[in-house]
This record gives sequence, structure tokens and C-alpha cells, in this order.
Amino acid sequence: ISDDKDQFNRELRYVFFNGVNVNLEMVKRGAAAPYFYDGQKGVYAEELLAAAQSAKDNQIGLWGLCPSAILNPDSSLSTGLSGANDSGILVTGGGVNCDPNYQGCIPPYPPDLNCDDIRALGLAPVYRIGADPHGLDRDRDGVGCENN
Repeated sequence: ISDDKDQFNRELRYVFFNGVNVNLEMVKRGAAAPYFYDGQKGVYAEELLAAAQSAKDNQIGLWGLCPSAILNPDSSLSTGLSGANDSGILVTGGGVNCDPNYQGCIPPYPPDLNCDDIRALGLAPVYRIGADPHGLDRDRDGVGCENN
């Protein structure tokens, strides 16, 4: 194991798009949390931790949905529903039943929900971070139910 691979030999990388650190942006939005596998901290470790603490303090994203979540960059986070989630996207939520494919707490599929259902729940717009089992992001731009 080295600082650029995890225990499964997967490459660990920072992702940039148009000059923006996507990893950092996801942490700022509460869509991810830092996880330093085996204590290995990368070049952006301090920025990631500060962004995560700010998101938690301001209850942004997963931190608002799961107020009992603990920021611990030395362990991976999970939904608590089906064991560990090594993507680090969602956290233990005290029984919250959320679909891990969306930022925020969208009820899992099935049953199928449409945008009218999502709006009625006060959850629109929806940010897709995985698959789209409900078909909410029809234009595939990462945001679903964005139109009223």
C-alpha cells in the first residue's frame, strides 16, 4: 500500500474540472467527507478538513440530514443501512432511509418517485451523485427536478 493506492489497489486521486478541485467542492457542499486511508494525508488534507468542518457547522448536505454524524477522517462513512460505503458520500443517519444515489435524503427505489413527488416532499432540486433509479435527472446534467 502506498499513499496513491488503497488496500484494494485502487488509485486515489484528486479530480479537477475547469480548474476546480471536485473533491474539495463535494466536501464543501456536504456531498462527501474526507477519509484519509491508513492515516495518509494528501496535499489538500487541511483544506478538505476545513471544508468538512464548515459544512458540518453549517449543516450543509449530509451534515444537515444526519445531525448525529461524526466527522472522522480516519474511518470511512456509511449510511448505516447496508454496511460500509467506501465512497464516503453518505454517513450514518440513525435509521434514515435514503437512496445513496442522490445528495440529500431521497427515499430509495422502489417505489418509483417522479419530480412531482419530490417537489411535494420539498426535496427539489435533486443532485444525482450515482445512478438515477427514479429517472429524476432526464437531461443527465447531475441535477434533477430543477424546473417547477
